[in-house]
Amino acid sequence: MILLFSIGFLEVSWVDIFDIMLVSVLLYQVYKLMRGSVAVKIFLGVLSLYLLYLIVRALQMELLGLILGQFMGVGVLAAIILFQPEIRKFLLLVGKTTDFNKGDFWNNLFIWKKRAAKETYNITPIIEASKTLGGSNTGALIVISKDSELKFYAESGDIIDAQLSKRLLLSIFNKYSPLHDGAVIVFKGKIKAARCVLPVSESDSLPAQFGLRHRAALGMSEVTDTIVLIVSEETGQFSLARNGKLTHNLSPQELRKKINDYLHSEEQKEAKEEEVVEKETSKIKGEAKAGI
Repeated sequence: MILLFSIGFLEVSWVDIFDIMLVSVLLYQVYKLMRGSVAVKIFLGVLSLYLLYLIVRALQMELLGLILGQFMGVGVLAAIILFQPEIRKFLLLVGKTTDFNKGDFWNNLFIWKKRAAKETYNITPIIEASKTLGGSNTGALIVISKDSELKFYAESGDIIDAQLSKRLLLSIFNKYSPLHDGAVIVFKGKIKAARCVLPVSESDSLPAQFGLRHRAALGMSEVTDTIVLIVSEETGQFSLARNGKLTHNLSPQELRKKINDYLHSEEQKEAKEEEVVEKETSKIKGEAKAGI
């Protein structure tokens, strides 16, 4: 171990600095995960109790220390029970960011295998249906996924597996339709399911004028890599939820652009990387010819 410096009897190495940085990043991510929810107050309460326990031990107050020690002894179990929703959300986020849930994961292990081209489809039926629904102040909730069928959430509703069309979306979200209450899941140009139940966000940052439909869209975007379209029943306005952030009062043109950006983000990134590689290759070939 390489010694970096020492503070009195405490020796600090590069590994210690790296360890502190990792813990700082982890604590910051935990804070971001719990920010705006009641879990922050619970966490501060548990932290205060632990600090009190340390002070009681330092002052050698045996009776109070024994009582607090019993709470600290089951601290891990209590944390799992108290923070169960946050732990579940954290694990879902970890699963969302890993490449194991993508179909081309094994292709990525071999650099000589070209990445399979993703299927594209026309999102005009979604935009046109949203315009009609917004014009009649009919609420709608549409989850658009590019990587996963979201089977867990699809099975909470009614499986449809039909080709995406404006008329079908209007039929589903008709106020007198038995399927209108819930979300529609769209994957690879097909309506996979309707009347789906989505996880509700517990964030306190959502303005009071947004109801359960917006909160469900925000919750879905927090735990999955999806983009969720909301048509407000009260105002007819369009909103989009992605990565735990809500963008509201969008025009149909903005809807189309943001959904297309989401669907084609990886292709655009890959195209830019290939363009950079080609330029570098051409540059090297040019320098080689100049040298000859």
